[in-house]
Amino acid sequence: MKILLSSLLIVVCSLGTFAQKYMQTTSSITFFSSAPLEDIFAESKKSKSILDINSKDIVILMKPNTFIFKNPMMQEHFNEDYMESATFTKATFSGKIEGAFDVLKDGIYPVKVNGKLAMHGVEQLRIIDGKIIVKNGVVSIEAKFAVKVADHGIKVPSIQIKNIAEVVEVSIKITYKELKTK
Repeated sequence: MKILLSSLLIVVCSLGTFAQKYMQTTSSITFFSSAPLEDIFAESKKSKSILDINSKDIVILMKPNTFIFKNPMMQEHFNEDYMESATFTKATFSGKIEGAFDVLKDGIYPVKVNGKLAMHGVEQLRIIDGKIIVKNGVVSIEAKFAVKVADHGIKVPSIQIKNIAEVVEVSIKITYKELKTK
């Protein structure tokens, strides 16, 4: 029995050595809202992400209260009135990359990511067009997609409807480094 358990442990441990996992080193997640009275732009550079090359899984975690606005009042309203960041402390995306890419060969690889975006307590299925960029051994991803705020239960008061768009544009740029496993 000990030999069987030892053998199983060795096999499981050795599987991890073949996995190619990447962890994010830098990130930029932005959103842009174009409305008749004013455009709103915010950026967060504090997301976390893991990319598994073998399984083609990707996970991104970010906290809405890390978005920075040019106008502090907008930032306050965003966190308190719309995102309710004290209650809904994180937003996540987890998905599977569809399309061929080679992290050992420089190039720009168009891909789709099929996954779930969870934000403001509401999870929505998404298919997002993006690209994986490999340059000098560095792997990064970029994507741009639209999010209808009502799809995630975010309510815009009728008095603010001219200030905030019903659909916001989200852009993601993440650079990774390979995780060394033993």
